[in-house]
Amino acid sequence: MMTLFKNATLVEFDPPRVREGLDILVEGDVIKEIGSDLTMTGLSGSDNTIDAAGRILFPGLVCSHHHMYSGLARGIMAEIGPTPDFVSILKNLWWRLDRAIDEASLYSSGLICSIDAIRAGTTAVIDHHASPQFIAGSLNVLKKAFEETGLRGATCYEVTDRHGRDGMIRGVEENIAFAKGIDAEKAKGTWSGLTEAHIGGHAPMTLPDEALKLIADACEQTGRGFHVHLAEDRYDVSHSHATYGSDLIPRLDGFGLLSDRSILVHGVHLSSEEIALLNERDSFLVHNPRSNMNNNVGYTKRIPEVKNLALGTDGIGADMFEEIKMASFKHKDAGGAWWPGEFLGALAAGNRLLERVYGAKFGRLEPGYKADLVVADYPSPTPLVAENIASHMVFGMGSSIVETVMVNGRLVMKDRIFGFDIAPIYGEARGRAQTLWDRMNEIEP
Repeated sequence: MMTLFKNATLVEFDPPRVREGLDILVEGDVIKEIGSDLTMTGLSGSDNTIDAAGRILFPGLVCSHHHMYSGLARGIMAEIGPTPDFVSILKNLWWRLDRAIDEASLYSSGLICSIDAIRAGTTAVIDHHASPQFIAGSLNVLKKAFEETGLRGATCYEVTDRHGRDGMIRGVEENIAFAKGIDAEKAKGTWSGLTEAHIGGHAPMTLPDEALKLIADACEQTGRGFHVHLAEDRYDVSHSHATYGSDLIPRLDGFGLLSDRSILVHGVHLSSEEIALLNERDSFLVHNPRSNMNNNVGYTKRIPEVKNLALGTDGIGADMFEEIKMASFKHKDAGGAWWPGEFLGALAAGNRLLERVYGAKFGRLEPGYKADLVVADYPSPTPLVAENIASHMVFGMGSSIVETVMVNGRLVMKDRIFGFDIAPIYGEARGRAQTLWDRMNEIEP
C-alpha cells in the first residue's frame, strides 16, 4: 500500500526544521520519498492521496509513560476516602482501582485510551500496566486494543509484592509470556509491528530483592528493558535507605537493571549522584509534570542534568501538547533555566526511546523512517520557523489542530474520522466504568 501526502509544510522537532510545499510518499510502513510534484506508480484501490493544502505535517508524538488501565477513571465516583499524602492516594484510589479491573474493563479502557491518543496526534505510547486480580493474559488484552485501533504501544506488567509473593511471581511470568509471544509472532511473520514489550516493576518500595533478581533474569531472558517508577515521592527514597541501606539508583544497578533500554519514571527525588549513574548507564528518565503536580509529590530542578529525558503522562491521557505546556510552565514557575526548546527536545526524545524498543528509525521526515505521521490544521498568525517551533508548541498549538493520523503506514484517523464506529465503544465504556467504580467500593484500602 502507498500513500501520498501532497503540498505539506513539514515540521520536525529534533533538530527543529520547517520545509514548505513538499510531498511525502509512504510505501508500506516507512517513508519512501520526499520531494516536489511526487506521484505514485502502480496505483491500486488501496492507495491514497491526501492533499495537505499547506497544513503542517509532523512526526507522530510519543507518550513515553502511560497507564492504559486508567481510561475509565475519569470523573470517578467511587468512595475514595481521605488522601492527605501520596501513599494514601495510592492506597485509597489507584491500588483499589487496579484491583477492581477485570478483562472487560481493561479492554474498554485500552480502546478509549488508544482512541484518545490518536485524536491528540500521539502515535505511540509506552504503557505500564497493573491489574492484580487479572494478571495472566492482561497484556494481550491491551495488545488487542492497540492493534484494533492502530496505535503503536509497548507495554509491561508492573511486578509488585503488594499482594503477596505469588502475585509478584505471576507478574514476572506475565511479562515473560507476553515478550515471548511477540517474539513468536515475529518468527512466524505475523507480527503487526505495533506492539512491543518491557519488563515492568511498580516501584522499588514494593520490590524486594527477590523481585529485582527475578526481573533482572526476565530482562536477560527476553532481551527487554526494565520499566519502573522510582523516587516519585520521598517515601520511596526513605524506604530504600531504611530497608536496604542504599539509594534507589545504586540498588537497581546492583541487580544489573540499568541499561540503554531501561525506562525510569518520575525521579523527582533523585540526587545528582544518582542521575550521573543513570546517565552513565544511558538509561531514560521520563518526566510526568501533570501527574507530579496532581499528586503533590514535589518538583526537581535537576531535570537539565538528565542525559536522556522524555515526557510522559503517568495515565493522565496521552495529550502531549498539554504535557509539554505543563512541563515548560512548571519549570519556569520553579525558577528553572530551561526554555520551551529544551522541552521540545525531551518530547522528541520519545522517538529515540522507540528506536531502542523497536529497532527501527522514528521521529524524522526522511526516507527510511517509520511512517508515524500527523497532519494538523495550524493557521499560525506569526511566522513558523525552525527557531520558534517550540514556542508555537507551548503557546499556540493544541491537540484540537490534529486532523489526520498515520501509524506504521496505516491511516488510523482521516479528517478526524476513524475507520470504525467509536460511538458504541464509548457507550460500552460508560457502563463498564460504573461497574468498575461499584467494585472499587467493595474493596478495602
